[in-house]
Amino acid sequence: MDPTLAAVLGGVIGAALALLSLGAMMLSERSQRKIPESPEPAVPGGVATVLSVLRSSAVVMGPEDQVLQASAPAHVLGIVRGERLVVDDILTMVRAVRRDGEIRQQDLEIVRGRLGATQYVSARVAPLGSQLVLVLVEDRTRERRLDAIRRDFTVNVSHELKTPVGALILLADAVSEASDDPEAVQRFSDRMRIEASRLSRLVKEIIELSRLQGDDPLEHPHSVDINAVIEAAVDRCRVDAEDRDIKIVVKTEPELEVMGSEDQLSIAIGNLVENAVNYSPDGTRVAVAAHPIGDLVEVTVSDQGVGIPTSDLERIFERFYRVDRARSRETGGTGLGLSIVKHIASIHGGDVRVWSVEGQGSTFTVRLPLRLESAPGQTGSPSQEEPAVTLPPTPSGQITKETAS
Repeated sequence: MDPTLAAVLGGVIGAALALLSLGAMMLSERSQRKIPESPEPAVPGGVATVLSVLRSSAVVMGPEDQVLQASAPAHVLGIVRGERLVVDDILTMVRAVRRDGEIRQQDLEIVRGRLGATQYVSARVAPLGSQLVLVLVEDRTRERRLDAIRRDFTVNVSHELKTPVGALILLADAVSEASDDPEAVQRFSDRMRIEASRLSRLVKEIIELSRLQGDDPLEHPHSVDINAVIEAAVDRCRVDAEDRDIKIVVKTEPELEVMGSEDQLSIAIGNLVENAVNYSPDGTRVAVAAHPIGDLVEVTVSDQGVGIPTSDLERIFERFYRVDRARSRETGGTGLGLSIVKHIASIHGGDVRVWSVEGQGSTFTVRLPLRLESAPGQTGSPSQEEPAVTLPPTPSGQITKETAS
């Protein structure tokens, strides 16, 4: 081989080897600089099993604030939506625990549902391994409600019981002193019957309210037909309405169902109808209606009664509060009826509101979440200012029912 050609080939081969060596070196350096990808954190199998049997709301959070695992109660309580923890205060606790590894516990108030019901919860957040955080949330709403009731129940009851008990003592003394006057004895004994009846009704409603406050219909709910509830409520007031020539008009729509207790809802709507009859002039009308508004059902009870002063509208749902105490004595009112209505609506996930003008009447509206499987496909927004049913003059002494198709 020509020495010159050999030298050229040797140079080319040397250059190629140098390039290959340089490329290998660069690949090696690049592979060394590349950060290996870390696998996504996984929830240990034992943890997932434990979460599935917990009654409390439990959530496992990942390093990027994503929800990796959540128990069914967490979704029911509304603290988890999809892969997000939607309660900001709890999310702040999660980030603090991830930062320093310290267990934290805090009592919080959260808003639940479309109607904005306040829930009282106790949240406990703890680290779970190096990357995960465990959140445990206990619903304390029921305990808080009962504590509040215990604080003022004794004061309210003792104050309300003083009046009929004191009246009975005075009337008993009066009967004793007027033993020689048959007319006076008769008059005082009639008054004693009234006060005894009032005392009996007060005790009955106190017991009823106490029982309702210790019973949560959503722990073991069942489907309730609103039409059946209204029918039972109207039937409860039928005799009193007919005696006073008051016409009760019922207008409903089919397939209006909610989840809860039929007995409790019958008590609530019955209290509203009874109030409407008691505070309406003879020969007027009371209208009861039910219709769907989106995923809610509105039950309205309207009357042509004396109405409620604006200054009293914010307080009428308080226990033992009465707008007209003299009228309440005549009708046997205890001031607990509307408080019971509000309580029952609240524990069914709903609310109650009132529209009223003095001298024109009142409309009470109870809103409850529809049982979604049977909710009619209608949309709209709840009315807030006007009564749902108009009451033109009609012949009295009747109870009619209209059911929309």
